[in-house]
Amino acid sequence: MAKRVSKEIKAEILGKVKAGQRVVELAAQYGISDKSIYGWLRQETGETVVSALEYNRLKRENEELKRLVGELTLNMHVQKKSK
Repeated sequence: MAKRVSKEIKAEILGKVKAGQRVVELAAQYGISDKSIYGWLRQETGETVVSALEYNRLKRENEELKRLVGELTLNMHVQKKSK
């Protein structure tokens, strides 16, 4: 069962996140999941907040997609020249 966190503690944690503290560190310090904190941030801002790990995964995926598009574009250009 999920443990309830008071409004005061939530506000304290969110304030620390906004001040630059890492979500993972705060989650460990307060004994709650980092997903909870990201959920609170999403509720407060209305935007999706991603962790550094997720950001890095998305960045690598984006770079791979750019490479593939470049490769396909080059192949198409070479095929057009050979016709």
